[in-house]
Amino acid sequence: MPGQNNSTVSEFILIGFSNFPHQLIPVFFFLFLLMYLFTLLGNLLVMATIWSQHSLHTPIYLFLCALSISEILYTFAIIPHMLADLLSIRHAIALMACASQMFFSFTFGFTHSFLLTVMGYDRYVAICHPLRYNVLMSPRGCAFLVAWSWAGGSVMGMVVTTAIFNLTFCGPNEVHHFFCHVPPLVKLACGDNVSVVAKGVGLVCIAALLGCCLLILLSYAFIVAAILKIPSAKGRHKAFSTCASHLIVVIVHYGFASVIYLKPKGPHSLEGDTLMGTTYTVLTPFLSPIIFSLRNKELKNSLKKTFLSKLLPPGS
Repeated sequence: MPGQNNSTVSEFILIGFSNFPHQLIPVFFFLFLLMYLFTLLGNLLVMATIWSQHSLHTPIYLFLCALSISEILYTFAIIPHMLADLLSIRHAIALMACASQMFFSFTFGFTHSFLLTVMGYDRYVAICHPLRYNVLMSPRGCAFLVAWSWAGGSVMGMVVTTAIFNLTFCGPNEVHHFFCHVPPLVKLACGDNVSVVAKGVGLVCIAALLGCCLLILLSYAFIVAAILKIPSAKGRHKAFSTCASHLIVVIVHYGFASVIYLKPKGPHSLEGDTLMGTTYTVLTPFLSPIIFSLRNKELKNSLKKTFLSKLLPPGS
């Protein structure tokens, strides 16, 4: 968390949705609330299914369970406060609360990226080295990979939050976003080292995300090469189907992230930036459990077996 800070600002005003027409605010509130509740329900169902079905006690589903936890915590760090702001008149957040939100959002966001990278490695081992899978992906090894993903996310959250909140905020205190994000906060900072800190934080974040992305691409390059060597079309389809859900989630995750973080510099409307921000903070976590549930045949069948059989009467 931030150390000593000589800021005169004690709170920030989040004005992300302030410029939208008043009649749209209730629509946004109910839409985001439904998506948030579905995100929580979907991830909890995935976790409960994996926990209850012994056949799913395998490395890939352990990683999926950890991914669901990170998504729940990531959305919890941002969306409840955003929903409360949509209903409030004064959209204020205290300095320490803002720092906490930034820390947890970056921690769980980067944990999510690291876990997607680990899942890509798991699929690489399963397809390219199937005979060594149980050795390379042992329970101890899987727990180690999950632990390092969470530790890496925590380090990234700590580095980014400490760097930003050791800057001095002299005012104004209006954040042009709906949560405490780095670019709009940097614009409010004053001092000689602001540009250096901003560039340093940007380089660290981009390097971490690009590193994860390149490792995933490398894993899938080997996976595709191995799949193409399979003689039968049925065998190729079966091998690829085990990675389809992970690949789609990776495309959605990095696709929306690139739209937000790699957009060209220039004048942008506050409304446009706000709506683009919701794609990564609300829409991506909303889609993730849907993709895994629909595209993963084993998980989909287990969900039906675990929950639908209890809801439907016998013989239906």
